[in-house]
Amino acid sequence: MSESGYKKNDPSFSSRAIHEGNEPEQWNHLAVVPPISMSTTFKQGGPAEFKFYEYGRSGNPTRSVLEKCLASTENAKHGLTFSSGLAATTTITHLLSAGDHMISMDDLYGGTNRYFRRVASRMGIEVDFVDAVDPKNVEAAFKPNTKMVWIETPTNPTMKIVDIAAVAAIVKKHTKSFLAVDNTFMSPYFQRPLDLGADMVMHSVTKYINGHTDVIMGAVCTNRDDLHDELRFLQNAIGPVPSPFDCYLVNRSLKTLALRMEQHMKNGLAVAKFLETHPCVEKVLHPGLPSHPQHELSKRQCFGQSGMLSFYIKGNDLETSKKFFKQLKVFTLAESLGGYESLCELPSLMTHASVPEEDRKKLGITDGLIRVSCGLEGTEDLIKDLDQALKAVVHV
Repeated sequence: MSESGYKKNDPSFSSRAIHEGNEPEQWNHLAVVPPISMSTTFKQGGPAEFKFYEYGRSGNPTRSVLEKCLASTENAKHGLTFSSGLAATTTITHLLSAGDHMISMDDLYGGTNRYFRRVASRMGIEVDFVDAVDPKNVEAAFKPNTKMVWIETPTNPTMKIVDIAAVAAIVKKHTKSFLAVDNTFMSPYFQRPLDLGADMVMHSVTKYINGHTDVIMGAVCTNRDDLHDELRFLQNAIGPVPSPFDCYLVNRSLKTLALRMEQHMKNGLAVAKFLETHPCVEKVLHPGLPSHPQHELSKRQCFGQSGMLSFYIKGNDLETSKKFFKQLKVFTLAESLGGYESLCELPSLMTHASVPEEDRKKLGITDGLIRVSCGLEGTEDLIKDLDQALKAVVHV
């Protein structure tokens, strides 16, 4: 265990994020920074005779560099990148066929919920949403035709923690099924699901991995050759690939991932501790707080926590929340997360508006639940901004 109480992290993480897949020797000119290859097609020695690449959708040198580096950060054998996080989710779901069944965590990103509920279901895929915080619920939901189990941890936006190893053990008893884990909220620096038994890990690279709010991308990493081969075929057949320039930008961003995540954790935990004692706040949701119901599991499973947290503003109503957002000066009211800038949003009207109202109520996604992404600003500046905004609209 580290001084913070979490698992001790891999001391070589930063070295791998900087060097893996980026060896200058692979380029004739020994460039230390991998070049951007913008070509959409590649010369062949004869019909269907190509040494490395054929067509830009099928493969690209800049993309290959990023995919190799991303795989290394997740301790994975294979890495694939996609044009967005939802494109990665779509491609994974294409591993299923009409008549197959999947089990999904009930509390997850609104766009994922919408895709499973309103798109995948139209393809003849049966979807059940369960509270995977209790692994027994996953076990009970299995059917003879279950093909995939999908979990997020921590969940978006209520920050629940799922025991990845426990769910993986259940999935492994059903040999025709695989476990996919959305690791977006944590990044591979703070959590590596493959090491805990997951079959694949998915990221919205848009968030922490890129970290600069200027690229939309998704990624999937796996150690299973069979899943990789199917996903690689689908990546080419469906075509949701990222641009070479975006791959270059994300590869650049990976070099500072460890440093950024440490500051995100510092700011997130400081803000969570401050809000937990604030008279204008009803409740704070952050796995790093001892008050979190899965705090001990978080410490066993993770290497730390990101800058994500949620809290219920006192009053817990839409009018109070809207007034609160108007008072903020450092935090920006906007969707997304994981960038260097601090953001906050109202899930009930923004990221999770597509989740049916009845389900939002069950999950605790009220009009008073505010999701916060703590960036890299000065810790005191973030605390002061939240303090003045809360005091301006909540009178206690």
